[in-house]
Order: sequence, then C-alpha cells, then structure tokens
Amino acid sequence: MEVVDKDKTIPGDALKSQEYFVNMGPQHPSTHGVLRLVLTIDGEIVKRIEPHIGYIHRSIEKMCEKDSYRQIVHLTDRMDYLSCHINNVAVCLAVENALEIEVSDRVKVIRTIIDELTRLASHQLWWGVMGMDLGAITTFLYGFRDREMITDIFEETCGARLTMNYNKPGGLMFDIHPNFQKRTKEFVEHFKKKLPEYDQLLTGNVIFQERTKGIGVMSKEDAIAFGVTGPAGRASGFECDIRKKNPYHVYDKVEFNEVLLTEGDSFARYKARIQEMWESLSIIEQLIDNIPEGPIEEKTNAVIKLPKGEFYQRVETARGDFGVYVISDGKKSPYRLKFRSPGFSNLFILDKIARGSKIADLVAIMSTLDLVMPDIDR
Repeated sequence: MEVVDKDKTIPGDALKSQEYFVNMGPQHPSTHGVLRLVLTIDGEIVKRIEPHIGYIHRSIEKMCEKDSYRQIVHLTDRMDYLSCHINNVAVCLAVENALEIEVSDRVKVIRTIIDELTRLASHQLWWGVMGMDLGAITTFLYGFRDREMITDIFEETCGARLTMNYNKPGGLMFDIHPNFQKRTKEFVEHFKKKLPEYDQLLTGNVIFQERTKGIGVMSKEDAIAFGVTGPAGRASGFECDIRKKNPYHVYDKVEFNEVLLTEGDSFARYKARIQEMWESLSIIEQLIDNIPEGPIEEKTNAVIKLPKGEFYQRVETARGDFGVYVISDGKKSPYRLKFRSPGFSNLFILDKIARGSKIADLVAIMSTLDLVMPDIDR
C-alpha cells in the first residue's frame, strides 16, 4: 500500500478538472421521452446543454396538408397525449371560427369540464413522475391512483383512455354518458380530500425543497423572451393564461385565478401546478350541476372547406399556449398548417436555466418544465 505524506501539498495543476461531453438519452427515464441532451460537464457541474430532438418526428404538419379538417383533429391527440381533448378542441375552434359556427352553450360547458379534467389528469401524472424522478416512488402510486378516476370517466365518455377523441368541428361526437355528472362530482369530492396529501407527502418534504428551491431560476424576462408559457411561465410572473387573455368556451363566465408566482425556480413551477389543480376543481364545481340543455352539434357539410384566408386559434393546455395556424386556399385540406406547441419553447430555455447546476439538479429542472416529447417532435 502506498503511503501518502499528509504534509505534502498537492500542486495546483493536479486540482484542475477537464470539461467533457456526455449524452443524456435519448433513452433515459428522466427525459420524459426520446430526448437526447448533449451535456458539457465539468465534474458534476453542467456547463452547457444542447438538446437534440426529432427521434419521434412524424411530419404531422405535412400530413395535415393532405387530410381533411375532420381528420386533422385526430392527429393532435398524438402530439401532447396528456392534453388530447384540449388539442382536439383547438382545431375544432379554428374551423368553427373560420366558418362562423356558434356551438350551443351545452357544448361549451361540456368542453370546459372535459378540458379541466384533462388538465387535472395531466398534472396528476406529472406530480407522480416528478416525485419519482427525485426518488420518491410513492408519489407515482398516489398520482396514478387519483388519475385513474378521470381516465375511467373519459373511457365511459369517449371509449378511450389515452389518445382520446370527443370533439369534432361543430360540437361533440355524442352526448355525455348518463353517469358523467355523478362520476365527475364523486371525483371532485374524492380529490379535494386527496390533494392535501400531495403537500404532506412531497411539497413539505425538506429533502424535496432542498432539491428544488433556488434551482433552475427563470426570470420573467427570460420566460417572455423564450416564449415559455403555462405553469412554467406563470411561476416566473409571466401572465400568459389563454383562458384569461383570450377566453373561449365559458372561461369568461366562471371564476378562477391565474396562478402567478415570482420566484421562478423549480419549486415555484411545482407549486404553480399544485395550485392550478385547485383552480380546475373549482371550475368543474361551478359547471357540473349547471350543464344547460341544447344540441350537441351544429350542422356542417360532410366535406368541410374553409374560406380562403389565414386563421389562428389558441388554447391553454396543461403545458401552456397551444396554437393552430391555418392557411386555407378554399379546398378540403389546408394549404399550410402550423402548430405552436408549448413544449418546444419550454424545452429550449433548459440550457439557460440549468447552467451551473449539477446533473441531479438538471433532472429536477426538466421535471418542472413538464416536457412531453411528441408535443415537440411533430
């Protein structure tokens, strides 16, 4: 065994470290999909992040140029599969506004309830996976326990549990199930009792707070510059809730708060989603016993053709501002269609807010950005 003289000083050159590259992904449990990050690291410190995307790119926007407007609706739930109904309704609203179709109040209320259930289901999954990313395996079980109730409601409503379709241009595919209101109210009462458990289990955990407070700080100016929307942007004080800025459905007739925080760190982005779940429950409670009577669809032509021109529709998904930009030449398919997905903008601020942090911190930062890769690779 070599004996080391403790009194001997180590030369300065021997303490120098060296930067090197390492691939994180594309198959990595913490990247939430097939995302590859090329990290420049110095020891455990992240110096630079270069995202590489496109591993599941399917040319959806190009496909839309050959599909009818009814078919396009079904492509959007293959993007952000945790915001299926909200993505679907964005295309429906774009078509309805272009054709000047006014759906009934019944459709608007049902769409609002479905959208908020979708937001809750997405946040529940995010919370469970967020905790598991940082080592709290129990959160995954709790999150999916509560999410299962919403998934059961959706399955009974539209027959699917993941890539779901219920909206169509002009209204809904069919009316709500006779059990819809009863099961939705049961879920709301159940989750109002269970949501405080999320705080007891994770929010107030000292280790969790140490790993998220002051980590990945995003300023309001950076959020605006990078176009970061949704809870990630609002946690930095950026007022960007489309439900407030450009109301659709019946969001202008219900009372809810736009959750705004100023800290801009990973813990603030976490708290923003927890608070948003309370707001979604409130919106559903205001509407579930007040679904008006009326038709569930307006008459539309079998082959939908939009008038010539440009049309844009924005909605607020669980991850932020989702936009549908359509250029129509008057034919049954759009001349050009572009989706503005929130995940794409939210991903590319990662390099700025994660520099100087440790690799373990990078995992926490990515989790609070709530990335869904098919939303980015479209």
